[in-house]
Parts: sequence; structure tokens; C-alpha cells
Amino acid sequence: MSYELIATLMFSSMMLMLLTGQRVFGAIGFIAVAAALLLWGDKGGFDIGFSAAMKLMKWYPLLTLPMFIFMGYVLSESKIADDLYKMFHVWMGGLRGGLAIGTIGLMVLISAMNGLSVAGMAIGSTIALPELLKRGYDKRMVTGVIQAGSSLGILVPPSVVLVLYAMIARQPVGQLWLAGVIPGLMMAALFIIYIVVRCRINPVLGPVLPASERDIPRAEKLRLLRAGLLPVLIFAVMMVPFVRGWTSLVESSAIGAIAAFVAAVIKGRMTREVFENSVRNTLGITCMFMWIILAALAFGAVFDGLGAVKAIEFVFTDRLNLSPWTILILMQLSFILMGTFLDDTAMLVIVAPLYVPLVGELGFDLIWYGILYTITTQIAYMTPPFGYNLFLMRAMAPPEITLRDIYSSITPFVLIMVLALALVMVFPGIATWLPNYVYN
Repeated sequence: MSYELIATLMFSSMMLMLLTGQRVFGAIGFIAVAAALLLWGDKGGFDIGFSAAMKLMKWYPLLTLPMFIFMGYVLSESKIADDLYKMFHVWMGGLRGGLAIGTIGLMVLISAMNGLSVAGMAIGSTIALPELLKRGYDKRMVTGVIQAGSSLGILVPPSVVLVLYAMIARQPVGQLWLAGVIPGLMMAALFIIYIVVRCRINPVLGPVLPASERDIPRAEKLRLLRAGLLPVLIFAVMMVPFVRGWTSLVESSAIGAIAAFVAAVIKGRMTREVFENSVRNTLGITCMFMWIILAALAFGAVFDGLGAVKAIEFVFTDRLNLSPWTILILMQLSFILMGTFLDDTAMLVIVAPLYVPLVGELGFDLIWYGILYTITTQIAYMTPPFGYNLFLMRAMAPPEITLRDIYSSITPFVLIMVLALALVMVFPGIATWLPNYVYN
């Protein structure tokens, strides 16, 4: 049997197992171990899985994963994140669409605290959405705002998804995080520009808050500003030493987790329930990601041993005579297609053994490609019929927001994301300038 046929059988078997509803790590890990045993027997087959496990255990930057997840859950469970929205509510309520703009700002800061899309969606739908609807904002626009804003959680550092990509692609996590800063802020700015323009054309979509709600004493405004900027201060305390080279990535993540814990204690919100929920959720998500990374490493090791990447490159470039850019665009389209029924980690784990080495063979920068993958994943999250964020919003939204409203709300934001993706593809420096500057 040829290596190409073996690789095809492995990939199709994995997809078949995923369609049966098996857990992602179970399906991928089983195919990896079974293929290794059939190809190399007892000795070589067992060695591949064991070496993948040892590689995972020795990967020091993986310690950042539980630290950042714990930091995000502490800030969320202790309601420190709620203070952010109160600040935006008071300071931006006098603008047309001001609360929607503030919601985008809230999502950016939540992303910088947690690194997960679902955290932004949960906070946005429980805190921001009821307030926006109560004040007469258009339900379709604000539904799209929360879905689009929450997707920034997988692009703005400390993105947990980029940690997973770094492990599989063998790239520095710090460079990937820095590469996501400018594209993430650019996308947030494009969302805000869209909201401003649309609310200027049609002010009914985002009415100004009544003067009675905005006219509060300056001392109270400043108090809310200080409370709202606390998460920003925590993020700065964590990231500035890392960017300046004073601390390593793992040390910075520990500083962030400690700073969040201390802030919750000082504000009197670190109860037993908050601590227990934060630790429990951190443990669950960290273990899930570790199992997925372990399965991906084992699967990738088998593919490397087969030489499947070289074979695929030969098919695309020699037999089909496709240019590197055409192959890259086809990869991005496949991510969007898979995003209709898979989450981001499953997508990456399934195609990483094929795509990541192939991208390197075609001569593209793997740091830059990691940002392209992440932006494409954001688009896939919001693409019908089964986009991940669409169903999260349906589960969390009030009854007056229908599934039709949710589907129609995301069209302009998906187009903005496609524009951002095109800009990063045409101008790679948007993603690569900052990591190149910091790491010299």
C-alpha cells in the first residue's frame, strides 16, 4: 500500500469517527495509535505515542495555559469584568451607538483577560445584551456586535487557541501572541467604524442615552473609570514585563494569575464559591486542551513518518500545477467549511498535520499563517448553518431574539472579518511587524 493511500485512509477514518460523535481527542488519538501499531508494530508503534506524551509534558510554555485560564475565570466569577461595562455605559452613553461601541471595547478587554471566545460571549450576552435591548438598540445589530466581539477572544493575546497552534506548529507562543495584537485591534476598530457609520445613517439603531442617566457627579464617573480600568491594569502588569524582556512567558502568566487573585481579594469578592468555580473550570479546560494536544502530536508524528506532507505537496504543485497562493486560499476556504460543524481546536488538530508543514514547504511564514488560521476560524465561528457562535448566542439570548435574527445579524461583521483577512494576507507586516520588532 502506498504512503499516499495510507494517509488518505487515516484522514478519512478520523473524519468518520468524528461524525459518529466521539470526542475529538479520542477519535484522533485512536487513529494515530492504531495506524502506528499497524505500520511499525509493537515497538515502534508504542514509541510514537509515548514520545508524544513526553514532548507534551516537557513543553514548558504549556504552563501558561492554566495560568491564563485561571486569571480569566477569577475576573469573570468575581464580577470585576462587570465594572468594565458600567464604565462604558457612563462614559460612552452620550454617543450614537455608544453602548455598542463600549461593548466592543468590553469584548477586547475580556479577550485580553481570558483568551477564550466563549467567555466573551457569556459576559456579553448576560451583561451587555439586556442593557442594550432595554435602551432601544436594534436587536439584530447588537446581536451581531456581541458575536463578532466575542470572536476576538481567540486572536487577542493571551489567546488559548494560539497556544495550541504554537504547540502543533512548533512556533514561539510569545511571537504568535504579539502577531495577533495589531490584527485584533484593527478588526475591533473596523467593527467600531461600522457601528459609528451605521448609527449616523440611521440613529434609531443606536439611540443616545437619556441625559438623566448620563448626568452623574464627576466623582462617581471617576470612580467607575478606576474600577473599570482595573482589568486593564492587571493586563499591563502581566504583559509589560514580558514585552520588555524582564520576565519569561510563564513568569508573566503567573504574575497575571496572582494579580487577578489579589484584585478580587482586595475588592472583597474572592469568596469560596468564586475560588472553587474558577479552579474547577480551569482544571476542566486545561485537561481538555492537553488531551487534544497529545492526540494531535501523535497523529502528526505518524504523518511525518509516512512523508505524507511531501506527497501532498507534490500533488498540489506538480500534478495539479497550483500556485502557493492558490493552495493557501483553498486551505482557508476549507477552514470556513469545517467551521460550520467543528470548533476551532478540532479544526486545527484535524488539519494541522497536513497544513502546517505544507505551509512551511511552500515558503510562507508560520507565525503569519497562525494569524490567518485564527481569523479564518473567527469567520467560521459565525458562518451558517452551524457556526459555533450562532448556537452559543441562541442558547444565551432572550426569547425575543430568534434564530433568524441571529443569522441575519452576522452578515456585515463576517464581511468585515473577510476584509481584515484580506488585508493581513496582502500586507503580512500587519501581523509580523510587532513580533519582529520586539524580538529584534
